[in-house]
Formats: sequence, structure tokens, C-alpha cells
Amino acid sequence: MKKIIILGSTGFIGRNLAEYFAKKNGFKVYGTYFNSNKIKNKKINSIKCNLLNKKQVENCVKGKDIVIMAAATTSGAKDIIERPYIHVTDNAIMNSIITRASFNQSVPHVIFLSCTVMYHSQKKKIKEINLDLNKEIYPNYFGGAWMKLFSEKMCEFYSRLKKNKYTVIRHSNIYGPFDKFDLLKSHVFGATMTKILKSENNKINIWGNGKEKRDLLFVDDLSKFINLAIFKQKSNFEIFNVGYGNSITINDLAKKIGKHAKKKIILKHDLSKKSLKTNVVLDCNKAKKILGWKKTFSLDKGILKTIKWYNKNIINK
Repeated sequence: MKKIIILGSTGFIGRNLAEYFAKKNGFKVYGTYFNSNKIKNKKINSIKCNLLNKKQVENCVKGKDIVIMAAATTSGAKDIIERPYIHVTDNAIMNSIITRASFNQSVPHVIFLSCTVMYHSQKKKIKEINLDLNKEIYPNYFGGAWMKLFSEKMCEFYSRLKKNKYTVIRHSNIYGPFDKFDLLKSHVFGATMTKILKSENNKINIWGNGKEKRDLLFVDDLSKFINLAIFKQKSNFEIFNVGYGNSITINDLAKKIGKHAKKKIILKHDLSKKSLKTNVVLDCNKAKKILGWKKTFSLDKGILKTIKWYNKNIINK
């Protein structure tokens, strides 16, 4: 029985991971919470923990076989543009505390959820080795990207001390159940779905021209990747791209959500609003070659499952 702890289990990705591993045999699941209510699932052992407190973090990871670093101060596109600093300082300190505590407690495997904001926008699919740090990172992502890269290097540093194994996941835009579905705090998928499902006149306001593209991956496919990494990664340190491998414009995403929600939406573009004009599509062949991972949810299937969850848990709550 592997003891696995999800740090940040009440967040979007963390909650999905906790629920996923709680359903699988061979795992005893723990999850941390702090400012949010603990998860109401008897198979998830909730621990109240301030992840900026060294002693509390040491106690949380002690005796665990796997630590998943899913906690972060997060927000949506609005804050990324207007208050980018909120993503940087606390997250860098927190991740430093977690990696040190995991090392001190000899946790066999640590998994860090990074992201893809450090990649430069380009037309071709991006491999892990394509990162060129001599090029300027997209200005709105500068602080968050370097925070993630710092945390990745902390993982690599501790892996070189040969005491525990690290997996760094550069995942694309994740969507699915338990997302925030909040116009101010959600990323593009959650915000777009919220606008459409809550709209009374079917007029949907899109920031910018809506031609920006996103690589979107259903959260269950991320959970399946982590499960494979736990059992199949042999080396002390690996960085993996985990994404859908194709991109879609915000306009087309809105139309697709509208179609599956059975709404005839009308897109209205607010060109006065800044938008994140990036196009990053991930090459995930490394994950396929080493771990045998591949996506299982099409975008249409993922949207339908998310709408079903939203209608049951948000609208009819």
C-alpha cells in the first residue's frame, strides 16, 4: 500500500488527483487543506497544513511514499495581466520548503506540477529540450515562468543527491470537474464555459479577437499520466510534457462548448481588453516513449463530461 499525499488537494488539479487515487487500489490517500474546507470523502485523509510552515510540511510528508506538489497561489488571465506578482514569491518559498522537507524525510518519489508558460510561442510542437532561456519570456508570464523554472531546478538539485526521485510535469491548459468556474479566477476554459452556461441572452464576451490558441487537456488524462510515472519512471529525474498535442482558438472553443451545451451563442469581442497572445502546442512523445502514456479524452468528450459535472454540482447544487 503506497502512501500518497497531494499537497493542495482542495484546488482544481489537486482535488481531481485526490479523487482519482482514492478510487484506485494500492494507495492510501492523504490531502492537505488550509483556507478551504477539507474534502468530504472518507477515502481521503485530510490534513490541515500551512505549506509555508516548515515544521508543518515536515510532519505532512513524513512517512509518505509519494508527494504530489499540486499547491499554488493561482488565478486567471485577469490577474496574470494585472497582478502577476501574486504568482511568484509565496509559490517559490512554498516549493522550496516542500522539496527540502521531502528530502529530509527521504520521500521516495516527489512529483511537481509545473506548467508551460516558460515556452516561447511558436507554430511547431514543442519538445522539452526546445526551451531556449536566452530568449525573452513572454512579459505577462515572466515572473510565473521563472518561479516554475526555479522550482524545477530545486527538484533537479535534490534528485542529484540520490536520495529520492523527481518527476516534473510541464502540462498544458488543464480543464474538467472541480475547476473554479469563476470569471475572475478561472483560466480560459473555466471562464469561457462559465460565460456560456450562465448566459441568459447567449451573447458571449471574448477578450481580444479570440484568435489566440490553447492546448487543452482533460484532467483525467493528467491523473493517468501521474499514475504511470509512479510505476514506470526509473531515473532519478525527468521532465515531461503532458498535453493534448493540438491547439484550438478561443473562438472555436466557445463555439464547441456552446454546441455541446445546446446554446446558439453569439460572440462579442472586446478589443479594449488585453489577451494572452501565445500559441504553445506540446510534443508529448517522450511521455509516450518512456511511460507509454497517451491522451484518452477527445476535446468533445472532455467538454461533455465537464458540462455534465457542472450542471450537477454548480447549477443544481
